Amino acid sequence: MMTFKNLEYISIENQTTSFPKHFHETFCISLIHKGVEQIDFENQSLFSEAGTISITNPFEVHSNPLINSSSYLKFDTIYIPNEIMQFVLNGKTIKFINRKIENKKANRLFIKLKNAIDSKIVERIETTLLQFVNCLKDYSQENEHDFYELNLDDFKPINSYIENHICEKFNLDELSQLANINKFGFTKKFKFATGMTPMNYILMKKVFSSKSLITSDAQLTEIAYQYNFTDMAHYSKTFKRFIGISPKKYQDSLL
Repeated sequence: MMTFKNLEYISIENQTTSFPKHFHETFCISLIHKGVEQIDFENQSLFSEAGTISITNPFEVHSNPLINSSSYLKFDTIYIPNEIMQFVLNGKTIKFINRKIENKKANRLFIKLKNAIDSKIVERIETTLLQFVNCLKDYSQENEHDFYELNLDDFKPINSYIENHICEKFNLDELSQLANINKFGFTKKFKFATGMTPMNYILMKKVFSSKSLITSDAQLTEIAYQYNFTDMAHYSKTFKRFIGISPKKYQDSLL
């Protein structure tokens, strides 16, 4: 049975730091309220101003630089897992080819869906999500293949090692030895395959894994140490780099 309660959103107000290269396993759909959002893909930069919706597809590597230090950016992002998107679309896998959408109806439905998620009423969430996705699907095309994680074919043992030891400390020497290549060659090859440096990839994985453990009554300091962050300040800073808000603010949003 599909669980619509897994849908979530975050609200970012006055983003002050750039997001490094990363990806999400979900569709990330953002409504820009103030300022201009910049998303850098491999061969394209997308600028979305207030009143527009921006979308990244699952496993699409991108970064979010600040346009300038004085810019004020406010937006909400709804995360829709691919399996929920497929369920709503009767099994179809889609990929958004128009990542910037200017559609007042879509904006209204975005806000309606955000409010439905807050209500935690499954029927309301499902109905509103169906309306929202149907409004957006004209900006997409059917994807012949399902979404897969990054091109890690040459690094499958490395990726498995990282995921199985995600709470531990990592260093390039150990990882490059597992790959039977010197650490400089390993870093270059890894970045070519994924678009990210090995350590940036690991930090992102740590943040996303630890995020799943955060509940309204979780001890954030314990989670930080569990994932081998130096201290709470280090964890909070790294979490904010990839999520956009601090772990404490994320925890508060769960109340």
